Amino acid sequence: MHSFPTPALKLVESMREAAQASPEQAIAFQGAPGSNSHRAAGEFAPEALPLPCFSFEDALDAVKNGSAASAIIPIENSQHGRVADIHFLLPESGLSIVAEHFMPIRHALMALPNPDGSLGPFDAAYSHPQALGQSRKFLRERGIVPLSHADTAGSAAYVAERGDPKIASIAPALSADLYGLQIVEEGVEDAHDNMTRFVVLAREPLDPATLAGEEAMTTFVFEVKNIPAALYKAMGGFATNGVNMTKLESYQQGASFSATMFYADIIGAPGSPSVDRALEELAFHCKELRVLGTYRQARKRG
Repeated sequence: MHSFPTPALKLVESMREAAQASPEQAIAFQGAPGSNSHRAAGEFAPEALPLPCFSFEDALDAVKNGSAASAIIPIENSQHGRVADIHFLLPESGLSIVAEHFMPIRHALMALPNPDGSLGPFDAAYSHPQALGQSRKFLRERGIVPLSHADTAGSAAYVAERGDPKIASIAPALSADLYGLQIVEEGVEDAHDNMTRFVVLAREPLDPATLAGEEAMTTFVFEVKNIPAALYKAMGGFATNGVNMTKLESYQQGASFSATMFYADIIGAPGSPSVDRALEELAFHCKELRVLGTYRQARKRG
């Protein structure tokens, strides 16, 4: 499946036409209208034209081919961890991170009513795997089987399209209004401090010099040399230079399981003597080092 459910298509086409008329104002996102990424695009850039894309790859390609000036992509969630595949997609995209955005996430269970007007019981609920993971306890307690869909709002459109009152969707409340569903229960996420971090990508990076005097973040990926204690030595430069690393995650590169890539965030920007020294020492111990972007902090760390 590589298209939106029928109830979403009219909205998608309307948004795409507007974005095609003014691509310099467009911001691409993954998901159907009404998704959390759609909400994030509206919060981050209220004046922009939202461009819905079926997949993360489609959203990144929209920026690469000039259909949109930027894309907003969820990268991690406070409850369910990193978003699958993002660590592979960002370095491969050739785009640069130019901003970040944090958004509280609230999920609702929604469905079509039974013929008598009642709601439920439900055999299954569709949603994006992240939303299902964030609502795992809620679903398990009610005996509702979680079923994966490409995105949250798309799952609501799919439930509307199916017309089966025994299946539900977990999606933002806005999706119920857009696709003619009724909300069964709001706040179904297991943790009510549920927060997702999004990054904004563009074709050109921000010049770190423009962030002078501001709290900045720098994101990069690297692969250390295949020698004992290489990672330990590579990390030493950040400690000795007083650079705070707020994220370090590993992921496998290829099928050999012999090449491990690391994804990292630090506080600071190239041009700062301490950051430059730390990155220089890191590069000495690395086979590969790529900076994905330097950008303003949207939320203070520490």
